[in-house]
Amino acid sequence: MKILVCISHVPDTTSKINFTNNESEFDTNGVQFVINPNDEYGLTRAIWFQEQQGATVTVVNVGGPETEPTLRKALAIGANDAIRVNASPTDGFFVAKQLAEVIKSGGYDIVLAGKESLDYNGGMVPGMIAALTDFNFVNSCTELTIEGTAVKAVREIDGGKENISTALPLIIGGQKGLVEEKDLKIPNMRGIMTARSKPLTVVEPVAANNNTKAVKFEKPAAKSAVKLVAADNLDELINLLHNEAKVI
Repeated sequence: MKILVCISHVPDTTSKINFTNNESEFDTNGVQFVINPNDEYGLTRAIWFQEQQGATVTVVNVGGPETEPTLRKALAIGANDAIRVNASPTDGFFVAKQLAEVIKSGGYDIVLAGKESLDYNGGMVPGMIAALTDFNFVNSCTELTIEGTAVKAVREIDGGKENISTALPLIIGGQKGLVEEKDLKIPNMRGIMTARSKPLTVVEPVAANNNTKAVKFEKPAAKSAVKLVAADNLDELINLLHNEAKVI
C-alpha cells in the first residue's frame, strides 16, 4: 500500500502574529513553523500502517525551500521519502492542483491530509484533491482501518459520528481522533540522523490558476481592561452589567 501524507508548514500557535506590506502579507520574522496538527495526526496513522501492514509513506508539501525542515521532521518521524512542490501555497485550488498531479504520477492508494490547516483554516484542499483525482473522499475522519482495498472509517458530524464503508483509492481529511494525542511521534536522535539521507525530491509546479487572493489581514480587537468590583458592591456590579456590558 502506497500512502501519501500532505504536510502543511504552519506557524506554531504560540507565535506572535504580525503583518507587513500594508497588512496584506504575513510577517514570518521570528516565527517558529511546525507540521500542521491535523496533518500530524494523519502522518502518525500512516506510520502505523507502515509498521503494521508494510505500507510505504511519502510526505508532500507545496512550498519554498524554507519548508524543507518541516519535511525533514516528517522523515525523522518515519516517512520513507518526501516531495516538495517548488511553489508558494497562495491559494487553495492552486495547492490542490499541485497535489493532484503528484498523486496521479505516484500511483498512491490513499492520501492522508488534514481537514484544514492551522493558518488559513480554509478546509478546501482535501475535497478539491478528491474532485481532481476522482478518488473516494471522507472528511473530518476520526477513525480509519484498511483491509486490502476495503476501508472502514468514522467521521465527525453535527451531533454525532458517522460510520462509513468505502474502498481505495481514497482521500482522507483527518483531524484529532485519527490517533490519540499521546500516540503522536516525536523524532528521536536515530530518526533525525536517518532523515538526512532519505530522499527529498523537488518538483516544479504545473500551471494552475489562483482563484482567491488575500487582500488584507486584520487582527481581532484587543480585549478591554478588566474592571474589578468589590464582592459586597452588588449595585455597581448590576449597573456595569446592565449599562456597560449590556448583558442584563
